[in-house]
Parts: sequence; C-alpha cells; structure tokens
Amino acid sequence: MSSRMETKSYMVQMNGNGVCGKTTVNGKTLNENGVNRNGVHGNGVHHVNIKGALYPIKSKSRRQRWEVKPSEMANNTLNPIRAIVDGMKLTPNPEKPMIALSIGDPTVFGNLPTDGAVLQAMKDAIDSQKYNGYAPSVGYLQSRQAVANFYSCPEAPLEAEDVILTSGCSQAIDLAISVLCNPGDNILVPCPGFSLYKTLAVSMGIEVKLYNLLPEKSWEVDLQHMESLIDERTSCLIITNPSNPCGSVFNKKHLQEILKVASRHCVPILADEIYSDMVTVDSNDDALASFSSDVPILSCGGLAKRWLVPGWRMGWILIHDRDDIFGTEIRQGLVKLSQRILGACSIVQGALEQILDSTPQSFYNNTIGFLKSNSEICFSELSSVPGLNPVMPSGAMYIMIGIDMDHFPDFKNDVDFTERLVTEQSVFCLPASAFEYPNFFRIVVTVPEEMMLEACARIREFCQSHYRPPSRDSNDLDQ
Repeated sequence: MSSRMETKSYMVQMNGNGVCGKTTVNGKTLNENGVNRNGVHGNGVHHVNIKGALYPIKSKSRRQRWEVKPSEMANNTLNPIRAIVDGMKLTPNPEKPMIALSIGDPTVFGNLPTDGAVLQAMKDAIDSQKYNGYAPSVGYLQSRQAVANFYSCPEAPLEAEDVILTSGCSQAIDLAISVLCNPGDNILVPCPGFSLYKTLAVSMGIEVKLYNLLPEKSWEVDLQHMESLIDERTSCLIITNPSNPCGSVFNKKHLQEILKVASRHCVPILADEIYSDMVTVDSNDDALASFSSDVPILSCGGLAKRWLVPGWRMGWILIHDRDDIFGTEIRQGLVKLSQRILGACSIVQGALEQILDSTPQSFYNNTIGFLKSNSEICFSELSSVPGLNPVMPSGAMYIMIGIDMDHFPDFKNDVDFTERLVTEQSVFCLPASAFEYPNFFRIVVTVPEEMMLEACARIREFCQSHYRPPSRDSNDLDQ
C-alpha cells in the first residue's frame, strides 16, 4: 500500500462522515486527507481540497513573479468627455473670475435648491430608523409602487413589478444595456449624444453605431440614416428625449416615426428620459411608451434632474412591454443584474413615496421657468454674434452652439476654440467633440441669470476679436 502511494499521485474522497483514517508514508504521518503539515502529499505533489476531494496541482504552474494587470473591461472603459477635457490646457484669465458652463449638475451654483418637501421626506425617512438596512436589490415594493403610480397612464400603465430601482439613472442605463446586449451585438446611439452610452457599451464588447441628429430640424433624428444602420446584431435602439446635449424635445409625430422604424425591425428601445417633464416650450412631454403599440421599451429615469438632487443617486427602469415581448426572461435578467450591487440607497427609497406625493407643482414650474428664461437669454445674446449659430432648445438644461470654423482661422477645431475661450475670457463651455459632434459647443443653462449674461458678453467679445469675415475672393467663387 505505502509503495503504491509513493509512486502515484492519487485523490482521497472523504467518506460520508467527512473523515478518513490516518496514513503513514515514509515514516511521516498524514492527516485525515492524506496530507502532511506542509500541505504536501506523501509523494511530494501539492494538493487542494475542493468539496471534500483532493486534486493534484503541478508545481510548475506556480507564478515566478508578480504580474497583475487590469482587465479588458477596465482597459476598454473610456469616458469621451474626460478624454477630451483632461487633454485641454485650461488656464483661466487671472483678471476674470471663472464661469463654468460645462457641468451638467444643477446644484453647482446653489441657485437651484431642491424643494423643502423633498428635504423633509429625507429627514422623515432618516428619523424613522426603518431604512438603515439592506433593501431588496430591485427596491422596496412600496417605493416601486410609488414610482409606478407617478408615471402610469392609460396609454402605458405600470405596476410595481414593472419598476426596478437603481443607483441613479446611470445604473439604470447600465442594467438596460447589459440585459439586452451580448458582446458582438451593436446598439444605435444618437449623435450628438450622452457619452455614457458608448462608455458602457464598448467596455462590454458591444459595438456602437451613431445615428445622426439634424440641427436644422431642431435635432430630430435622421430616420433614414438610423434605419440604414440596423442589422441582425442590432439589439437596442437608444432614444434620448429630452436630449442631453441638444436640449431638444421630439413631438408626437416624430416619436411615432421612430417607433415605426423599431417595429419594422423588431428592435427594442432604451428610452433615456431622465429629463422627462423638463420641457420649456409648448411641446409634447409624454413618455415614448405612451405612443407604442408593440415596441417594448425600457425607460430610464430618476430624481437627479427634475428634483435637482443628482447626488442622491436614485434612478429607475420602467418596463413597458404591452405585448409581453420581453416576457419573464428580461425581467428576471434585470433582477439578477440588480443583485450585483444590492440596489439603490435604502434611505432615499424610504423617502421616495413622500417625495413623489408631496413635491408641489410650483417647484417644477419654477425650475422650468428659470431654465426657459436662461435658454432664451443665451439664444438671444449669441444669435447676433458673428460666426455662432445657436439652436434654440425646447427642454432639459442645455443649448448647443454651432461654430463657423471657416471664420475663425485662429483655431483648429471646437476643442481649440473652447480652450482659448477659457484662456482669454475664463468661460468654459464643453466642446461638442466630447459628443462626437465637432464644430459645436454645449452650454449648461442652470447658472444664475447674471452669470449667464456675463458669460454671453465675454463670448461675444472673444468671437469679435477672432472672427474673420469671408474674403471677397471666396464670395466671387461662391457666385
């Protein structure tokens, strides 16, 4: 017995009691698993114990040195905004205070506080001591029902089971892409569009196809271009309405046209509606799902923008699946994916029903009124600036400004233009190359009114100093 053990590696399976008798090899006592104190079997081969069984490990597989590398997902994760901004040389003019029109956070300047009812709901949730533990990964049932009640309508009814609570709208988008797409699939993303879509998709091995928005049509979708991109591996169409970065709001007819394309090709839609109801003109503010008769939609939203609390990280997915196309599999997939981080903040969940029920309409109206006024100021002031072409927004918190680069020969592109604007005027606007749409820049309209007027005056002064009118020779050529 002992000689056989000395010449052949073997596995010991524990009996039903989990105990094996002691064995002696070459005068050394092995433990109940046939391994000595150094974890070495009697024949000198290392073993590991897995579920009561011993498996040999070849010693040559041991690493000889440390070599820890980031994963492919980490290497493939890139935020286009950070990639561009981090590469810019931003040195403000020391004689002028900095005005940042680049940050999509309405709380930065302190002029847009959330409502007192929202704060009281949070205080009550904390004081109740009911929400200090883990919530279900998809959210408390009562909180999910509150969201369903708030957004349900006869054309697109919702129940608690149709709501997944998430850690901000960003996680909602992450879960929606993750549940619909596999590596090698492709998704259709608006251009210009929110950069996070590409950041998430590329890190998962998903191809991003950009469909054009048309500035001359208030950023409507180029439907023919969008449809031409669809193939058998297209697993998701992303619609952002109202739009970041464009500030556009699609009318009912255009939304119906988008749905017809998705229906013809059987492509589900991820609707990014974080700016829903933040509409500054007399235009449609209905959810996309209210116009869908068959296309399944995952609508992503949250508290961040409408309630002016982006740091609270409360988002949601609304599952609209009238014809049961998603079925149980997509719903179960979302549940499984939500379990990766065990859900959204429990305290905010505890406050959610009170927030939705108690926030006065006057708060929403005041926010929209402010955004509308600032948008009109910015559009009016910059429309008369030579070389600039603003596109009047209809919602969200942004306005896009076109640059006639031919009239600004001092600059190579929109990145160079906005970089020099910081250097000379201490005004920072985000170059639209960050949204893969060159020769534009984006302005956030949440700054105080006096700051908006000052920023527009500085932009005017900057453009006047660098603008070059078309030469007579070029005019002759045009004729």
